[in-house]
Amino acid sequence: MAFVNIQNLTYKYPLTKTPSLQNMNLQIEKGEFISVIGANGAGKSTLCYALAGFVPHFFKGEISGEIEVDGVASSKSTLDEWVVNVGLAFQNPFNQISGAKYTVFEEIAFGLENAGVPREQMQSRVEEAMQLTGISNLADRSPYSLSGGQQQRVALTSILVMQPKLLVLDEPTSQMDPIGTREVFSVIHNLTQSGMTVVMVEHKVEWIAHFATRVIALKDGAVLMDGKPSDVLTSDVLIENGFGVSRYTSVAREAKKQGLWKKEKLPVTLFEAAEGFGSNKL
Repeated sequence: MAFVNIQNLTYKYPLTKTPSLQNMNLQIEKGEFISVIGANGAGKSTLCYALAGFVPHFFKGEISGEIEVDGVASSKSTLDEWVVNVGLAFQNPFNQISGAKYTVFEEIAFGLENAGVPREQMQSRVEEAMQLTGISNLADRSPYSLSGGQQQRVALTSILVMQPKLLVLDEPTSQMDPIGTREVFSVIHNLTQSGMTVVMVEHKVEWIAHFATRVIALKDGAVLMDGKPSDVLTSDVLIENGFGVSRYTSVAREAKKQGLWKKEKLPVTLFEAAEGFGSNKL
């Protein structure tokens, strides 16, 4: 059985007529880095909320089908039980800072305090989590004095210290500059290398192509495409359905019409484009 198993999932928010998720079926293996793409209203955030247990335990509404993580069904768990195994990070890390602590170290330990973890164990878990995300040097800083990229890493660390089985990220780099984006993607890459399973909603296709192991494209609450980044992100199906594509994919597609792109696959990243056009000696 897959690590994450979504079967015939349909969900409609209260007081709405159209389901946000429609008969969705997905299987995700342990250690995969899944990137979810789609336009506004495609169901990306709702999928994140469903994976994190907020749908239907918090938002209510009408739901059918099932979500299982590591063999445990969401419908048979309370939200308190579910969030121990699934961690969710939102777009704005500022919204995840408690405001109750003065330092980064205390902020990361906050969840462990609430869970009644012994102090000795808490100390080691916080230190290990900070080392994993590369923020040990920020331990004594105020969370409010940090950059956006640093705050997002603190938010991720606060989730990771709880040792979830699945990490769900809803556009964590949407408000970040390239440096902050690189910081967050590097941390997530390291997590997947250590065996963490990650589902990440993201629009920055070049970063997706470089790091994700699989891309799922959503449209109107249903799966439109599901496959390798190099296949999905260069597909004509995305263009036909109004998805944005990499600038390098667009240029190479036009070059191919003129016989100037000779490779079988279109590029997504700058490196792939440079390599492809370089081989043509243009």
